[in-house]
Amino acid sequence: MTRHRPDALGGRAAIVGIGATEFSKDSGRSELKLAVEAVHAALADAGLAPDDVDGLVTFTMDTNPEITVAQAAGIGELTYFSRVHYGGGAACATVQQAALAVATGLADVVVCYRAFNERSGRRFGAGVQQREPSAEGTALGWNLPFGLLTPASWVAMAAQRYLHAYGLTPDAFGHVAVTDRRHAARNPAAYFHGKPITLADHAASRWIVEPLRLLDCCQETDGAQALVVTSVERARDLPRPPAVITAAAQGAGRAQEQMTSFYRDDLTGLPEMNVVAGQLWRTSGLTPADIDVAILYDHFTPFVLMQLEEFGFCDRGGAADFVAADTLPLNTHGGQLGEAYLHGMNGIAEAVRQLRGTSVNQAGTPAHTLVTAGTGVPTSGLVLGREG
Repeated sequence: MTRHRPDALGGRAAIVGIGATEFSKDSGRSELKLAVEAVHAALADAGLAPDDVDGLVTFTMDTNPEITVAQAAGIGELTYFSRVHYGGGAACATVQQAALAVATGLADVVVCYRAFNERSGRRFGAGVQQREPSAEGTALGWNLPFGLLTPASWVAMAAQRYLHAYGLTPDAFGHVAVTDRRHAARNPAAYFHGKPITLADHAASRWIVEPLRLLDCCQETDGAQALVVTSVERARDLPRPPAVITAAAQGAGRAQEQMTSFYRDDLTGLPEMNVVAGQLWRTSGLTPADIDVAILYDHFTPFVLMQLEEFGFCDRGGAADFVAADTLPLNTHGGQLGEAYLHGMNGIAEAVRQLRGTSVNQAGTPAHTLVTAGTGVPTSGLVLGREG
């Protein structure tokens, strides 16, 4: 079953504050400390105090429980707290859940946060080291014995099929890497600030798992990002222009697994993101032509191309040429390839900056920004817009 009607959430809540720590490879402090720093920064940006907060949302992977963050950040009573599963796929869904709480009166001010020492601590790129038996982990049992142990190896399967189906070479992925790094080079907050790359650099980078090269894979980062969500009405009294949540959606496709959905009929697309795209377009009433800036989850370059196709920005197999033409501002913060890997939360912050007009790579005066969360897993997305 596919949903065929818009939902009623759009336009009822807004992101009014964004805050982050520095992005590094060794933060030198606990993940709780990182979370609290980001929460305080986001509240300061919103012109709000910890006492104003009555809701918190994060990821199931986060090591910082909502009540612990509340206590450490000086937040009082909570009337709403929630966590979203599936790793990076949760990013935009944290904002969706915050908006749901605000729209239904469960909470007035909700902070979404994500904090980790992903480089100096647990490195997700290392893949599966050990896993407790579970129904969720069953799918991995069909792949791990044959050497598919890491996220790069799981994505490489789909990437190889994509290239074969459309008669492309691995160089097609380079356009995404070059675009991200060009933007990161101008972003002082980015780890790769001042370090653009060329297509030749991409082609010369070493293989990780064919057809993925080193520069097709996102970096690993220590840091935290937080976002403040409240009603559109309350937002009007706050110091920053609100980024209105025009539409929010989650999606899981048929035969969905976590990164290993290899038994689908077709491996050249991302059905879970197609579910998200359909709901975002239905609820917002917008089309790809209405999107001024796209912040697409880029843990691996091939899945950026597939996302562009699922959203209808270009024909199937045509996304590499679309990115090369540079007609749509893409990942203007540098993405996870260039700025930081924060499970997509820093991408939402960039979409807000674009609407405020404060991005270091400002794309004019955008009216609508699109943000997506992690791909290859059950995922989520947002369309953000200016009020009015």
